[in-house]
Amino acid sequence: MPVDPYIVLLLATVGLAALVPARGLAADTVSGASTAAIAFLFFLYGARLSTREAMDGLRHWRLHLTVLICTFVVFPLLGLAARGLVPVLLTHSLYTGLLFLTLVPSTIQSSIAFTSMARGNVPAAICAGSFSSLVGIVVTPLLAAALLGGSGGGFSADSLIKIVLQLLVPFVAGQVLRRWIGGFVTRHKKVLGLVDRGSILLVVYTAFSEGMVRGIWHQVSPARLAGLLGVEAVLLAVMLASTWYGARALGFGREDRIAIQFAGSKKSLASGLPMASVLFGAQASLAVLPLMLFHQMQLMVCAVIAKRRARDAGAGADGDDDGDGDAGASGGEGAHPAGRGHDPARTG
Repeated sequence: MPVDPYIVLLLATVGLAALVPARGLAADTVSGASTAAIAFLFFLYGARLSTREAMDGLRHWRLHLTVLICTFVVFPLLGLAARGLVPVLLTHSLYTGLLFLTLVPSTIQSSIAFTSMARGNVPAAICAGSFSSLVGIVVTPLLAAALLGGSGGGFSADSLIKIVLQLLVPFVAGQVLRRWIGGFVTRHKKVLGLVDRGSILLVVYTAFSEGMVRGIWHQVSPARLAGLLGVEAVLLAVMLASTWYGARALGFGREDRIAIQFAGSKKSLASGLPMASVLFGAQASLAVLPLMLFHQMQLMVCAVIAKRRARDAGAGADGDDDGDGDAGASGGEGAHPAGRGHDPARTG
């Protein structure tokens, strides 16, 4: 099973924050740098994302609507249902993080990678992931305002203002300037990708440093972590089953179902971490823990599923347990031969 190297770096950053947390003037400096890094991250997201391509994909509106419903309706409903597990399995803080996890948008890169590996509808996965990210810039903060305000997560009107100033404004600026800087961003995507990931590491270090200084981690025991992992495993299993069999019930062909399953069951670490930092401040270290764990879990499980789908496609089977035999069907949603060269460990 794949272990995302970036997750290893994230865990190392958490370890560094535990051993050498930023305090005093250093904490103020790191916090300011983290704020700037978050704004720059979302500026880059805006400069990279082709709104036209995302909108062009709307001709396959049934597929994209299905993914959006899975991401922003079904996931949050499952998160709300998990409220009954407090305080038996989860603390209030861990539950807040779990609920926040269900609100963030889908990934782009790993959705494409696994859809490609499974020989699914890659263009649909590209559009679905991009459109989910675009919608999530607005919908995730609104859902957070509606659902986290009364959950003890520390969400307030100030948090919403910060979201607008630190995330939405830079994102819109990137979109506006894309026509002039889009070529530069594309040509230097490897270097900017490193800046991307380095910025997220800085955000994680800042959040976990604040958590260490405030003693937040004393609230978490190994038993609670085990409970969180169990809940997340069930959450992922339910979403994987719902997206696959739900899409089949809606009449989608095999290639489209693959795209729906991988785009509709994932959550974006790259979008979620900065949002959590803005929303939760000093509480962000516990808020992002469920997302970090879920991210690695979805990579490992989806890699196994993608390989199985590819094997079934090669054998001329559908890949369902009941073998309904529509391996070549596309459901009329613009099927395309699966691409190559995507790395599932490089996630959006």
